[in-house]
Amino acid sequence: AQKEVKPKANPMKKTTVKGSQFETPLLEFSGACAGCGETPYIKLLTQLFGDRMQISNATGCSSIWGASSPSTPYTKNHDGFGPAWSNSLFEDAAEHGMGMHMGAKQIRERASHTLKQLLDLDVDAKIKETADAWFADYENGEKSRALSDDLIAALSDYSGDNAEAKKYIESILDLKDYLMKRSSWIIGGDGWAYDIGYGGLDHVLASGEDINVFVLDTEIYSNTGGQASKSTPLGAIAEFAAGGKPVKKKDLGLMATTYGYVYVGQIAMGANQAHTLRVIAEAEAYNGPSIIIAYAPCISHGIRGGLTISQTREKDAVETGYWHLWNFDPRKAEKGENPFTLTSKPPTRDYREFLEKEVRYTSLKRKYDQEKVDEIYAKSAEAAKERYENYIRLSEAKYGDEE
Repeated sequence: AQKEVKPKANPMKKTTVKGSQFETPLLEFSGACAGCGETPYIKLLTQLFGDRMQISNATGCSSIWGASSPSTPYTKNHDGFGPAWSNSLFEDAAEHGMGMHMGAKQIRERASHTLKQLLDLDVDAKIKETADAWFADYENGEKSRALSDDLIAALSDYSGDNAEAKKYIESILDLKDYLMKRSSWIIGGDGWAYDIGYGGLDHVLASGEDINVFVLDTEIYSNTGGQASKSTPLGAIAEFAAGGKPVKKKDLGLMATTYGYVYVGQIAMGANQAHTLRVIAEAEAYNGPSIIIAYAPCISHGIRGGLTISQTREKDAVETGYWHLWNFDPRKAEKGENPFTLTSKPPTRDYREFLEKEVRYTSLKRKYDQEKVDEIYAKSAEAAKERYENYIRLSEAKYGDEE
């Protein structure tokens, strides 16, 4: 009887906060630290796109909890579909992911070409009808699964005697797994995205291809012991920055916006769930490259209260002005509108309050006198303020025909 129980259809739109949680997660029982800031984001991705995702995962924390042999937290839905996951070297995850994307794209285009040849013949009206619908929404990932299933069923039911048509149908059905539009994702941490894999990441974004990049920003090399990366903020103590990092955090997102045709989003789930959902949905739907940078609290931060409050820490980060929520949508520029949208409001709490709750900052007191610590804290606060003020200028800029 249990095997006969069928899953219920989602009664809500899955790209809403509430609606997304009616979708079955295709990531479960990972080996990540309890309270890890990374796993909630990937769980959400699988709820939204899991049945058609293909993932190239950079080596790092997300590849360790994501596929520590002999187990994996990625699973499949009731129809047997789930994320297709692969891991290459630390330094070439972007190139690897682009290869996966281009390979699947070429095969799908071959199937499309063969289908067009089939339609030139005298075939069933059902085949023409389903093929026309498939072509009409060729780039629509959300409709892709159902349209592909309808097309496969129509092709499989062909009972005519046209030998050439049968040959084309056989060729298309051999490629049936590629008829659906895949959701291509490259996932990694800040050590990969900001540092070691940046060259490949930049190449992917510059390509103009419809690939999505998701950066789990812990602001350190989490998997290898908490070394400083270019994402580490000014003043934070980490390996190779024992006295506090002396320079500012690299603004990877803002750098990506300079291309003009890359969708960019900076999110924090615990601070604004609606913004998180919207950015992820828009990035995936955008027919071009996208990059999402997500703030992810880590055990290496030494959070007072532990990772049980990781979502609260994301909220704290935004309210104190430590982290900022924004997105850049090239489609708005095409309409003559400002593509930069700043969601973060001015800070409502003291910046120093955020720093004082993490050992990576309070450890400065063991190395310096209070005056020096105050100086470092002030520089860190000023760097965050400068970044926010720059975002304000971008969000208020006149664009296109705007007066």
